[in-house]
Amino acid sequence: MVKICCIGAGYVGGPTMAMIALKCPDIEVVVVDIAVARINAWNSDRLPIFEPGLDEVVKACRGRNLFFSADVEKHVAAADIVFVSVNTPTKTRGLGAGKAADLTYWESAARMIADVSKSDKIVVEKSTVPVKTAEAIEKILTHNNKGINFQILSNPEFLAEGTAIEDLAKPDRVLIGGRETPEGRKAVEALKAVYAHWVPEENIITMNLWSAEISKLAANAILAQRISSINAMSALCEATGADVAEVAYAVGKDSRIGPKFLNASVGFGGSCFQKDILNLVYICECNGLTEVANYWKQVVQINDYQKSRFVKRVVSSMFNTVSGKKIAVLGFAFKKDTGDTRETAAIDVCHGLLGDNAKISVYDPQVTADQIMRDLAMNKFDWDHPQHLQPMSPTATKQVDVVWDAYEATKGAHGVCILTEWDEFKKLDYKRIYDGMQKPAFIFDGRNVINVDELRKIGFVVYSVGKPLDPWVKDLPAAPPS
Repeated sequence: MVKICCIGAGYVGGPTMAMIALKCPDIEVVVVDIAVARINAWNSDRLPIFEPGLDEVVKACRGRNLFFSADVEKHVAAADIVFVSVNTPTKTRGLGAGKAADLTYWESAARMIADVSKSDKIVVEKSTVPVKTAEAIEKILTHNNKGINFQILSNPEFLAEGTAIEDLAKPDRVLIGGRETPEGRKAVEALKAVYAHWVPEENIITMNLWSAEISKLAANAILAQRISSINAMSALCEATGADVAEVAYAVGKDSRIGPKFLNASVGFGGSCFQKDILNLVYICECNGLTEVANYWKQVVQINDYQKSRFVKRVVSSMFNTVSGKKIAVLGFAFKKDTGDTRETAAIDVCHGLLGDNAKISVYDPQVTADQIMRDLAMNKFDWDHPQHLQPMSPTATKQVDVVWDAYEATKGAHGVCILTEWDEFKKLDYKRIYDGMQKPAFIFDGRNVINVDELRKIGFVVYSVGKPLDPWVKDLPAAPPS
């Protein structure tokens, strides 16, 4: 029986290993993590992450050939294939701070693998890592190898949160990068055989290590670039009276472009896009490719611009001040069908509104009050470091209230900001919301989920990203004078 061990029980490790266990009943899969509370959650009825379909997959295999354990060293030592799925946060200090990936957790995982191994192993990079990480890991393993042979493979994940189980069951492609040596090729074939249990062979692409590492960064950078492109257009649409949804539809009909990732919004979030682009920028800079670095930097800058533009619209529409006003924030997760708040646009929007002394009432169907308060108290890039290293400063969150119902959040509010495209927000009784709000009642739709005309008929002053502006908003400056 092939034994697989995955170090890291997070958004990537947990679901990926659950799917491998489901599709490969002849393989024993153990997910290990030093965070005991997280392992306990994976072994309980309430999993530590929310992902449609994940519950069923885990429950089908847990205790049969899928196990979750905090006994890291024991299971790593016993495994034939070790996936490493630990965090690679952006460095917050030192060389490359704010751009480069911090490989502290990766390095300690590699050293531990070298320490405990008594047999040859295939070590698989699953976390998103900077190019040439494999080389660094290889050095650590080969210099501590006690005669054991390690093969390093790069097997980047392409999961989208909210559809991760579907993405795992029917992936567009599985990438496996390895050394172009006989041992390297053998290791690639061994991992390929695992995926071949359910993925058609033509969808399993093998390549060299560096190509696999760069392919992951490139895919995320190009997807994020599409979002920033349509968001840049949304600003022009507002200025000219065009409708960004119509523009995106027309552009997406071009078969060379296609319709995906062309939804204008308050900006992209999530654990990968910004981090991977900054990483790409840093690698380009390190290789003297200044123009290439500047090109990708602009994708992140447009994203930041879109978030601050949204906040300025809110403030300028409401008589240039939100001081002391209640603003309801509907949605805090970075997108629907996930409880993940990493790099969510909601954090920057809330900070912007709090900076002008607003009182904020947040409702999200999947994110806990504790998580929201922690996110708002955190410094940038701290989210990817272990929880005990994250600051918690209650002062930053005094003006924030988290409630468990959209109507409660909007009661007595001056304005509503929709920041996550949860389906339930399309179905709310907006007449009831309008009746309970201060007048004039404002709605700022950062996800284009509501019917603007219907809401205007109810009496709302509506701002929707990239849509023709409400006469009320049209006469106001796009941004208050600084």
